[in-house]
Amino acid sequence: MSIATKRGDAGETGLIGDTRISKADLRVEAYGSVDELNSALGFARSLCSHAEVSGWTETIQRTLFRVGSALATPPDATAPPLLLADDVAFLTDLVYRIEAVDGILSDWSLPGAHVQSAAYEVARTTCRRVERNAVRLQESGQVVAPDVLAYLNRLSDLIWLFGRLIEHAAGVDARLRDETTAGPKWSRAW
Repeated sequence: MSIATKRGDAGETGLIGDTRISKADLRVEAYGSVDELNSALGFARSLCSHAEVSGWTETIQRTLFRVGSALATPPDATAPPLLLADDVAFLTDLVYRIEAVDGILSDWSLPGAHVQSAAYEVARTTCRRVERNAVRLQESGQVVAPDVLAYLNRLSDLIWLFGRLIEHAAGVDARLRDETTAGPKWSRAW
C-alpha cells in the first residue's frame, strides 16, 4: 500500500470510521493543527538541551497523536476514549512542579532571548491556535471531548513554562518588564 492513495485528490479526506469530508472542514482543521503542533514541538525538542524538558516534550508528542485521533473521530464512530483525565492531570502536575522552581519567571516574557526557549514559544502559539480550532469545532455544533479542550489549555501553559525553565537553567533573563516598568503581574496594562 502506498501513501499516495489518490483518494484525497478531489479535496476530501477520510475520518476514523471512513467517513469522507472536505479537507476544509473544521474537524480537519482542528486535527490538522494538532499535527502542526506536534511538528513544532518536535523542532523545539530537537534543539533542546534540557533533558527533563526534552523527555516531557516527547511524552506530550506521543499523547498528541491521541488528541489528533480524538478530534478526527466523528461522534457516530465507535471508538474508546482516546484522551483521559489522567493526561490532563499529568500536564497540571508538571505546571505545578515547574512553577515551584525558585526564581522561575512568573510574569510576561519577551520571546527570542534564547534559541531553545524561542522554539518553544513558536510551539506555544501553535498550541493556542489548535485550542481555538477545537473550540471553533465545538461551537459549530460538533462534539469535542471535554478532556481535549482541557488538555490543550493546560498544554499551552506548560509549553510557556518549558521556555521559562530553559531560560532559567541557562541564566537568561527574558522578562518583558523590569523595575522601571510598572504594572501588576500578568497585567496587560503596562
